[in-house]
This record gives sequence, C-alpha cells and structure tokens, in this order.
Amino acid sequence: MLTGSTSFSNQNYLVLNMDHPSCTIELFHTTYLLNGLKQPYYYILIMNEGAAFSVDFTEYMCKGNTLLFLSPYQFFKLRHYPYTEMSALRFHGDFYCIEYHKKEVACNGVLFNNIYQQPFVSVNEQTFQEISACVQKMRRFGDMETEYDTSILKSYLQLILALSSKEKQQQINLANIATSHLINITAFQTVLESYFLKTKEIAFYADQFGLSVNAFSKKIKRHLGKSPSKLIQERIALEAKKLLHLTNKPIKEIAADLNFQDEYYFSRYFKKEVGVSPKNFRDQVGISIVAKLSI
Repeated sequence: MLTGSTSFSNQNYLVLNMDHPSCTIELFHTTYLLNGLKQPYYYILIMNEGAAFSVDFTEYMCKGNTLLFLSPYQFFKLRHYPYTEMSALRFHGDFYCIEYHKKEVACNGVLFNNIYQQPFVSVNEQTFQEISACVQKMRRFGDMETEYDTSILKSYLQLILALSSKEKQQQINLANIATSHLINITAFQTVLESYFLKTKEIAFYADQFGLSVNAFSKKIKRHLGKSPSKLIQERIALEAKKLLHLTNKPIKEIAADLNFQDEYYFSRYFKKEVGVSPKNFRDQVGISIVAKLSI
C-alpha cells in the first residue's frame, strides 16, 4: 500500500512508500542512476534542469524542465545531471494499464513504447509546475486503504500522462513539419511497421526510397538517432513485449507469430534485446487487464 513514510534502501536511493510496489514516488541519488536503472515498471523521471543520459544505449541530451518516460525493462543510465537527486514516479501495469486507458490519455505510442521518438518531453514552466504539484499530492496522499483512494491516485497519474501526451504530440507535429523536406520519416515508419516481421534486411528498406544502404542508414541515423538495424531489432522486441503483456498466448505461439524458427531461438533473441527471458518478463510485468478482458 502507498504510505506517507520514507526510508533509505541499501542501493543509495530514497524510496517513498516502499511496502507497495504498484505505485511509488521515488527520490534517486544520482550516483545510483550512474550505474543504470532497469526494472519491470513504468517510470516517469522528473528533471528540472538539463541532463545527459542513455536509454537502451541510445544517447540523449535534454534542456530545461523535462519528463522522461521508461517502459518496463528499458535500460536507463544517467551521464550528467547538475543535482544530486532526481525524483521519479513509478507504477506497475497492474496499477494503471496504459493500453486499457489509451482513450483517456493516448500515451501508449507517444510517451511509452515509441521506438521512433525521443523518450522524453520538455515542457514549459507552467506545465512542469502543474505536473510537479500532482506528484506532490500523490506523495502526501497516504495509505491506499479504499478503492476511492486508489481511484484518486490513478486520476492524478492520468492527469500527468494526459498533459505530457498533449505536449509531446504537439512537439512531434512540429518536428514532422520541420523535416518534411527530408526523407519521409512517417513513410519509413509505415514501411517498417508493415514488413518488420518479414525481413530484417536493410537493403529492402533502402530500396523503398531509392537509396543505397549507406545513404539510407546515414539519413535514418541522423533523423531518428538510431541505425535502421537497431530500429528493426527494437521493433521486434517491442512486438514481443506487447504479445507477452497484452495477450495470453503461450510463448511458443508468440515465437511463431514473430517468425522465429522455434521458442528457444526467440527466447535467446528476446533476452539479448531486453535483458530477461520472455517468461521472466511476463512474470514480472504481468498479463494486462486487456488480455484478461479478451477471454
């Protein structure tokens, strides 16, 4: 349950409400984040100053008031932050299923689980203060003793996600306009979404735009910050995560759906990309309410 108490763990970070893993406010000491963070939760890291960090080994830099969004088992590593502490909101999919609430906040594919966009959004001072106030209210709320308490906490979380999604979508729209004269990134995403299960060959995707592999790879890396091969790998891993979390399908069937030759090869590929086996991922992240309602 959420509590108002605080205590230090032996991992050099302060955890508020340690006795209930579903939804917590945490205050990390930055030296802890230098070693990396990778857990089966959704995270919103709250930064009120510029920072340098990596997410799944892709380097990023941000300026000003920034919110960073991490999906379960994404690897975050801090490179530079001017303060000694960084606050975070952590929640489990059992507490708030972003896919189930997609109509209310539209955050899945915008804030979370988007391999094509930066995993953070910079916001103006007014929005940042409004989101920070929501976090502080959640921090002081006290025990989740009733369903009413849980509903109120979910409402605060939903407001944070809705404000962030709106800001991020506006920035995506502006970025698309600014790069419209370059390679059509939206068209590339459409092609990748259609063919990532059928072919991993970069030459195939380069051919769709009449470019050599080298020229295509440079353009994609320049605009998206990742190579085409990394994007293909991430897209396959993301689909695997979705099937493990959002369906009740056996792992063997998921492997077949993703065109892996067998369950063993799929498990090895998934563990290399995500860091845990498909079984452990499903055990820790859980099977969502979306899957349960489909039965």
